[in-house]
Amino acid sequence: MTATVPAGSSPTAEQGRLAHNALGLPSVLFCIVTGAAPLTAMLFNVPVAVNGGGWSAPAAFGIATIALTIFSVGYIAMARRVTSAGGFYTFISRGLGRVIGVGSGVLIGICYMIFTAAVLGVMSYFAATTVEAWTGLALPAWVYIVIGLAVMSLLAWFHIELTAKVLGVALIAEVLALLVLAVAVFAHGGAEGFSPSPFNPAQVFDNAGALQVFGSTAAGIALFAAFWSWVGFEMAPNYAEESREPHRIARIATYGSVIGLGVFYMIVSYAFVTGWGLLGSVQAVSDQLNGVYASAFYPLSDRFAGPWLTVIIELLAVTSSFACAMAFYNTSARYLFALGREGVLPGVLARTSRHRSPGVAAMTVTTVVALYCLAFVLYDPSTEAALVKLGTWSPLLGVLGILAVQALVCVAIIRYFLTTARDGFGWWTTLLAPVLGFLAMAGACYLLVENRAALAAAEGVPFIGVLPWVPLVIFVVGVVIALYLRARRPAVYAGLGHFSLADPELDDQTGKEVTP
Repeated sequence: MTATVPAGSSPTAEQGRLAHNALGLPSVLFCIVTGAAPLTAMLFNVPVAVNGGGWSAPAAFGIATIALTIFSVGYIAMARRVTSAGGFYTFISRGLGRVIGVGSGVLIGICYMIFTAAVLGVMSYFAATTVEAWTGLALPAWVYIVIGLAVMSLLAWFHIELTAKVLGVALIAEVLALLVLAVAVFAHGGAEGFSPSPFNPAQVFDNAGALQVFGSTAAGIALFAAFWSWVGFEMAPNYAEESREPHRIARIATYGSVIGLGVFYMIVSYAFVTGWGLLGSVQAVSDQLNGVYASAFYPLSDRFAGPWLTVIIELLAVTSSFACAMAFYNTSARYLFALGREGVLPGVLARTSRHRSPGVAAMTVTTVVALYCLAFVLYDPSTEAALVKLGTWSPLLGVLGILAVQALVCVAIIRYFLTTARDGFGWWTTLLAPVLGFLAMAGACYLLVENRAALAAAEGVPFIGVLPWVPLVIFVVGVVIALYLRARRPAVYAGLGHFSLADPELDDQTGKEVTP
């Protein structure tokens, strides 16, 4: 098994290689599932889903689970063939060509950095408001941004296994807290007993509770809130170079995160609507939107478990969002590392620290995220208001770019197995599943664009108005870079998207893949 290196490049011990065999399956799971931030996803996305589809939020999460599991079928088939920190960039380059691949790589790298900044804003807001509520100390919220970004940068400089352990502790704590809440609600029978109605997919589209409380239903908002909750699950291939058994781990980690999170989200969202009662859950979200509660989850934990659990959840809201931001930070650094290693971006980005982490790429992410956050602080002199905007507007931009690239990945998988890897072609795994995955991702993009003003609670704001065009502009910039390299640096262009430390071995006689 040999490494393919771009022409004109000769990675040394300090350039082009990440730490080998550093991560086992649990560590990879910690790195990718924390990107989904289960506690933060539930605190924010369950109310959004209820706002759109009433008490049928669990059904919305069920629909998303099925769609993303289908997407994962072809995604894993591709991951078995291509092992690189480039992830989506490498996959699209192999399937749709270098030009589209570079456009996608630049877009996804920037989107993950935007997500890092957005979730850092969420963490800073929770930290500032919680510290003030508990101690009366009112520090400027930007102080928490600086602290959070400094800790992330420090962790990113060291060995990836250290980061995985930190993320693992945060993940276990937040999952346990939500499970305690769910068990407490179920043990007491909720507010009105148990009903199967929340799992009925038809009620996502015409929910009586949403009609009664909000006057209308918005299935698009409910389904988008569900899809939004999984952002980060696709990170497994980005850690392949640092995994002990990349092909096996990518498969288990991807399916495990998609299906595991799906079951978990359905349980927690069902506990929410059961704890409040069907119509009561819709009214509780309406009250939250009107400022009665900071979160409609807090009265539930007070009632069914006790104030001690509410305090824990408030604290974990800070650590969960930090862990989420850290996961996106790590993936951003690996995209910059991969693009630098192949010559798309300056080669210095491929330099690693003495701990074999993508040190220069990580510090670049720190700089970009800091400047992005600063722009929001300057835009709104009220610091906490700036953080609210940072945490609610920016995710829409990041998610739109990620979903669009995932749709392209589906097309790339189909073409790759129809041309380059015909021996691995399967009607379900590499054709029908990617087609269905493409339709799901394209549909989610449409829902986001169509409902962006409601999702951001920002009607008529220029940022929201131009949002659909920003990912397209970033993609075009990447395409222009690729075309420049093709015209002026053909040797570098020839290697784009084709750096892989562990491509599958092929049998000399049959030409088929030898299972590692």
